[in-house]
Amino acid sequence: MMGNLAVALITHGRIQTTLTKAKALRPFIEKIITLAKKAEAANDAARKLHFRRLAISRVRDKAAVAKLFDELVSEFTERNGGYTRIYKLGQRIGDAAEMGLIELIDGNDEGYSKKPAKKAAKPAKKAEKKEEAPAEEAEAPAAEEATEEASTEEKKPVKKAAKKAAKKAPAKKAAKKAAKKAAKKED
Repeated sequence: MMGNLAVALITHGRIQTTLTKAKALRPFIEKIITLAKKAEAANDAARKLHFRRLAISRVRDKAAVAKLFDELVSEFTERNGGYTRIYKLGQRIGDAAEMGLIELIDGNDEGYSKKPAKKAAKPAKKAEKKEEAPAEEAEAPAAEEATEEASTEEKKPVKKAAKKAAKKAPAKKAAKKAAKKAAKKED
């Protein structure tokens, strides 16, 4: 089955199949592409033939292997793995199987950009908040400012664990209660 899926992928460039089959096909086809890369890098004709025969023994379609070794391998010479990409398509209507689209990546595709490094300023802000927490309990006006700051900071994306810890902090609860009491007295 992997051989037939590999032939279809080499021939067409992309295929639609179940997500499980696509995930199983990825390492299989990447090993075949690696054989093609080794054959292209080899200087000896006997080594090239050896790699081609190894690929034919796994794929069992000479035309697909010839296309891979002669045409497609030049796109992958600069890449170190990651020759395929899988997209999730949703569920199939008949049996609700998860469908996926697996495709060979173009040679000029740079892939996903690297995530930017996390800012070091965020942990420093958290440390400042912890220091301010005892002072907030003593002063009611400071409590009102703290609730305003908390509401603006809650709008920013925060990890769930940090958010839960902030909700459970007794200092913040006390500050919120003091702010509510002050608001009721003003009304």
